[in-house]
Amino acid sequence: MSKTRVVIVGGGAAGLTVAAQLLLAEPSLEVSIVEPSDKHYYQPLWTLVGAGIFPREESERNEADYIPRGAKWVRDRASAILPDESRVQLGGGEYLEYDYLVVCPGMELKWNAIKGLSQEIVGKYGICSNYSYQTVETTWSTLQQFQKGTALFTHPFGAIKCGGAPVKICFLAEDYFRKQKIRENCRVIFAVGMPRIFAVDRYACTLENAVARRGIDVRLMHDLIEIRPEAKQAIFRILETDQQVTLDYDMIHVTPKMGPPEFVATSKLAGEGGWVEVNMHTTQHVRFPNVFSLGDCSSLPTSKTGAAIRKQAPVTVANILALKEGRSIEATYNGYTSCPLVTSYNSLVLAEFDYDKQPCESFPFDQSQERFSMMMLKKYALPKLYWHGMLRGRA
Repeated sequence: MSKTRVVIVGGGAAGLTVAAQLLLAEPSLEVSIVEPSDKHYYQPLWTLVGAGIFPREESERNEADYIPRGAKWVRDRASAILPDESRVQLGGGEYLEYDYLVVCPGMELKWNAIKGLSQEIVGKYGICSNYSYQTVETTWSTLQQFQKGTALFTHPFGAIKCGGAPVKICFLAEDYFRKQKIRENCRVIFAVGMPRIFAVDRYACTLENAVARRGIDVRLMHDLIEIRPEAKQAIFRILETDQQVTLDYDMIHVTPKMGPPEFVATSKLAGEGGWVEVNMHTTQHVRFPNVFSLGDCSSLPTSKTGAAIRKQAPVTVANILALKEGRSIEATYNGYTSCPLVTSYNSLVLAEFDYDKQPCESFPFDQSQERFSMMMLKKYALPKLYWHGMLRGRA
């Protein structure tokens, strides 16, 4: 009897977690992970790397060390998904056939979607960004060089990885300026392409009080559309009026626009915006029942975080196994996600909520308050949970 073939496109947090859980539940499965990268990154640490708390190497591991026992690592990229044929085309031209497909290649950074911006220019002209391993060190070096003037932090309109990350580095930078005793010489601006600094009232109130207390100038509904590096100017579109405004800066932390990979967005799996169109509760594709998707490239309407993946993965695994065994799909995902919102070098608000923006808190105290203990959780406990629990299929 032939083995059931499960192909997982993407060897990031979602792909490795699903693969590990599938093989722990049923070692006889033939699981293939399509992933071209030799390195794996714990991206939530990059906020702290950008603030000088950790070296970037702390976030990096060898991909090979996290491929689950029993899985086949296909060291290539996917170039096309052909769901009518139950096949994935690889960059080298070969095809992988599957009985079940899990699509989780993550999001791509669209640097060039902002005029004047490229990954190569980050690190020059006062431009920095935490959003890639290649650029994250530019943030810390830029903060150290900054002495006075305008420090501008941006959050674009549209979906991004970890929606809280742009405001976190803004808070950390402001705190750093205080520690360096240059805060009175600095103007700190946070320009965000949303009507509020955070989407959940319970936590937004805390953040709004914090920016007011610390004198951070928040510009709502400001979407960055252009950078003029040599002039050190940022051009924003005001989403309410479609007008444009120009802000001068001395340093700018840019969060690039992001979106699904092209081979996903152009496939028959894609829905609105190019995301893999899945049932928001079961992670099963709405038109191709043997296809599932989770994580950043899926249409699941929740914040795109590793914490969300930790809750999505067991639902995906349970439902694949149910289909394989001829049972009805019963496992459901309620939209849980978590955003550890760093507000200083010594404080953090641990936001946890579901699809309805209702709190789903893990601890028996008010998590909407800034706490030192929660910052310690982010710095030391959550990375261990990720490397030793989640990616191993144990948490």
